Amino acid sequence: MATANPLQPTEPRGRKLSIHVVTWNVASAAPALDPDNLLQLNNQNLNLDMYVIGLQEMDCGIMSLLADTASEDPWSSFFMDVLSPLSFVKVSSVRMQGLLLLVFVKCQHLPFIQILSTKSTPTGLFGFWGNKGGVNICLKLYGYYVSIVNCHLPPHMANNDQRLEHFDRILEMQNFEGLDIPTILDHDLIVWFGDMNFRIEDFGLHFVRESIKNQCYSDLWEKDQLSVAKRCDLLLREFQEGPLLFPPTYKFDKNSDNYDTSEKKRKPAWTDRILWRLKRQPHTGSCTLSLPAPHFSLSLRSYISHMMYTISDHKPVTGTFDLELKPLVSVPLITLMPEGLWTVENDMLISYTLTPDFPSSPWDWIGLYKVGLRHINDYVSYVWVEDNQVSFSNGLNQVYINVSDIPETEGQFLLCYYSNSLRSVVGMSSPFKIQPSAFLEEDLMDESQL
Repeated sequence: MATANPLQPTEPRGRKLSIHVVTWNVASAAPALDPDNLLQLNNQNLNLDMYVIGLQEMDCGIMSLLADTASEDPWSSFFMDVLSPLSFVKVSSVRMQGLLLLVFVKCQHLPFIQILSTKSTPTGLFGFWGNKGGVNICLKLYGYYVSIVNCHLPPHMANNDQRLEHFDRILEMQNFEGLDIPTILDHDLIVWFGDMNFRIEDFGLHFVRESIKNQCYSDLWEKDQLSVAKRCDLLLREFQEGPLLFPPTYKFDKNSDNYDTSEKKRKPAWTDRILWRLKRQPHTGSCTLSLPAPHFSLSLRSYISHMMYTISDHKPVTGTFDLELKPLVSVPLITLMPEGLWTVENDMLISYTLTPDFPSSPWDWIGLYKVGLRHINDYVSYVWVEDNQVSFSNGLNQVYINVSDIPETEGQFLLCYYSNSLRSVVGMSSPFKIQPSAFLEEDLMDESQL
């Protein structure tokens, strides 16, 4: 039986990441709710690695927007408050008026996620107003290109053609000129969701409500505008969706589970959707396309609505996915470690090594964080790697943190190396403790009594 050569690099093993996607038109509501069901916090079997959260119709009045520019908006703060104690870190966000897109990842994945681009595409008022449109975060996940789009398309039954035009326009505008990024259709994965506003055609209000009451959803699928459009639009057909086994998510009376009882009595519809598209691989020596590469696959675990939330006229929809991949990047670009015993009474030393092709910059910095950080800028203190460098030799670099920048609080801490060129965390230390002065005094007293 052949034995492995310890001198040869081992091929990276496959990895499975669980991703939870949330889309919700919150109708200007504030986040006063229990998030357990929405975020599947009580489901111990999921073991999630990543949250992708997209909201539409956040409060975007002038006073709200002014307040949000000075600090985090209430929904972002709410999700960080909930997820940071569970070791999730907000790695990126983008907002355009009422549209918000957030990405959280488990802390251990930070060195393998690179944020490449964030983009807003307004489509309201002939492309000049952001009440409708899409926001996008483009990232590399273990070396694979992933684009995430949260959209809000035009409403009303008669505007189906306009919805499809806006979908196409948002897709066309996801270009990355001047950046070394492939076009969005060449990305390994696109996750596209939001309040797409597609309606149920032909059937009357009574028939639709009776079908919902009797859970005869299949009768309604045939007239769902998105499902109809996918039959004749080749590009749209490449976007997959799970089965609609939940009631239509719009329109409800607020603070109730009753469909619209106002004078308008809008017909229920599946307006809130989650789609995905995997990159298709060209056959060798052929222009035809084949199935996605076997080392990168996405499977849907659940696609549900959450009917217990009543603060909006929409119900939230979530999709939980398993992403199986063979990492193209399996070793952090930076290996980072604190040297010796860290105390509150001395300058502290940090050692790090970097890979040969790492694009270092004078604007790179190392942050000191408490375990449970909310986002990348949630550091206790930081140092510029060039300004505080004390030595470098044989690939080993050392920098120091001044004693005045070391917190006097107890607890677990960690170090993260932030690359200005890559706009991402590229290295992270293991957690460690900073010893308080009282600990040192006790230690010295014990030694003096020996």
